[in-house]
Amino acid sequence: MAEAPEEGGEPEVSDRFTIGIDFGTLSGRAVVVRVSDGAELGSAVHEYPHAVMDVALTAGPSSRTDRPVALAPAWALQVPADYVEVLQHAVPAAVRAAGIDPAQVIGLGTDFTACTVLPVLDDGTPLCELPQYADRPHAYVKLWRHHAAQPHADRINELAHARGETWIARYGGLISSEWEFAKGLQLLEEDDELYHRMDHWVEAADWIIWQLTDRYVRNACTAGYKGMRQDGRYPDRDFLAALNPAFAGFVADKLDHEIGQLADAAGTLSARAAAWTGLPEGIVVAVGNVDAHVTAPAAQATRPGQMVAIMGTSTCHVMSHDELVDVPGMCGVVDGGIVSGLYGYEAGQSGVGDIFAWYVKNQLPDRFAKEATAAGVSVHEYVTDLAYSEPVGAHGLVALDWHSGNRSVLVDHDLSGVVVGQTLATRPEQGYRALLEATAFGTRVIVETFAAAGVPVTEFIVAGGLLTNRHLMQTYADVLRLPISTIASEQGPALGSAIHAAVAAGAYPEVRAAASAMGAVNLAAYTPNEADAAVYDRLYDEYRQLHDWFGRNGNQAMKRLRALARDALASRPAQDVPAPAGAP
Repeated sequence: MAEAPEEGGEPEVSDRFTIGIDFGTLSGRAVVVRVSDGAELGSAVHEYPHAVMDVALTAGPSSRTDRPVALAPAWALQVPADYVEVLQHAVPAAVRAAGIDPAQVIGLGTDFTACTVLPVLDDGTPLCELPQYADRPHAYVKLWRHHAAQPHADRINELAHARGETWIARYGGLISSEWEFAKGLQLLEEDDELYHRMDHWVEAADWIIWQLTDRYVRNACTAGYKGMRQDGRYPDRDFLAALNPAFAGFVADKLDHEIGQLADAAGTLSARAAAWTGLPEGIVVAVGNVDAHVTAPAAQATRPGQMVAIMGTSTCHVMSHDELVDVPGMCGVVDGGIVSGLYGYEAGQSGVGDIFAWYVKNQLPDRFAKEATAAGVSVHEYVTDLAYSEPVGAHGLVALDWHSGNRSVLVDHDLSGVVVGQTLATRPEQGYRALLEATAFGTRVIVETFAAAGVPVTEFIVAGGLLTNRHLMQTYADVLRLPISTIASEQGPALGSAIHAAVAAGAYPEVRAAASAMGAVNLAAYTPNEADAAVYDRLYDEYRQLHDWFGRNGNQAMKRLRALARDALASRPAQDVPAPAGAP
């Protein structure tokens, strides 16, 4: 594995470049990358104007009134036009920042959050862009963290086990409310008019490629991990009909389409998209990909046993292996799902950075912001430094990191957060540290589950925005008792997309070769501290007891409380629903 290459001055006329575009939860980022060595010469970010709609619609006619359409709990929607703005603004800005001639760009690659899915017409028009549907929540993009389809996921799981469906084992025995089929079934049963009006149920990762090339190609990654496509097949018509007779044709009528393999060319840049981006018409556009999976080559993690944790608002854990085994509670295993020739495994945690952000926004006294400003650091940096000023275990706390449910290994988004051990002496920074530690414990559960199934993690590599928190990274090294390597790029997904674009454009024969030249990693940036690791072992024992008690049917309090909250909100008059921040 190589260290990060140094960026080399002004680009030469003979240099060739690809552009990677990373569509995240709140923004899209474009990065210009030199094909020869992976040097990142320019980048730009565009924030989604509508961000995440999880309280009420901030788009559509109702958003311009004092009565916007309210959303039920666990909803999370987005506006597809926001993604197009990334192409129109971030890409040209990144090219300007890089100081290159657009004619030197040979390819474009993209990645997206997943499962982020939307209903469209046959020409790709999103239903939310039709005036008659602009105030219908189901017409919009359902973001990955839309968890309102949990009851539908539960039914899919129950039926799959009752019928002995073999594909369910490829997903650790449980499929998620975040995925294509659960969200599609929810659409049918809650707004059947829209379900029957749509021609395609499309991953945003594929929709954006459609906008770039005027060609619809489903990528193999999301089709396998989020669309339950295994060995070339989806769940059959009889299974779907048993869920709901009107759902029998979901695959044939709404979902099935041409599959593009990762790092292949999906098409070429259309005249319309060339005008948006300022790039040459006709350059290669790579098949779409998922933000987590595309990051592995950027971290040079293309060999068996190398687990990459992409840590941001959530964490996705991806790893390739040459053995096909069933891992309980994994998000899925797909042949060639990360790199060709190996089985790609996925697991994850639904809330990580989101939990830390929630705590800082809602649980810290105002004085922390003032003190952080005076110290010239962010509130997160300030509270983290305070939290780690005392020894491991001194706070007397242990927490469960389920504020956004549990993705792995319990696969249950009706679970919620817990903090045990609080007293009148507990300080805000101690609660914050307990949540940081809880996410590390959740990762250890995942790593141990893979090892117990016969797929050991031999190397742990971190990418994503949270790797800048040195205390958090050391905690992970201590809790996992593994060295932590870190990706050398600050833009791992975008770099990974640029690597795939280089392969699609023919600059490299396959992803491993491109990753070797263009990816970079800092080896063993953090190593375990034995004294701290021993104390974390004790805390982890407490975590596991809570994990199994609340998560494995020992105690149903979380589910009862969530049901009570849903019932209470459902009975509340619509005018009592608060408008989201920024709404009129």
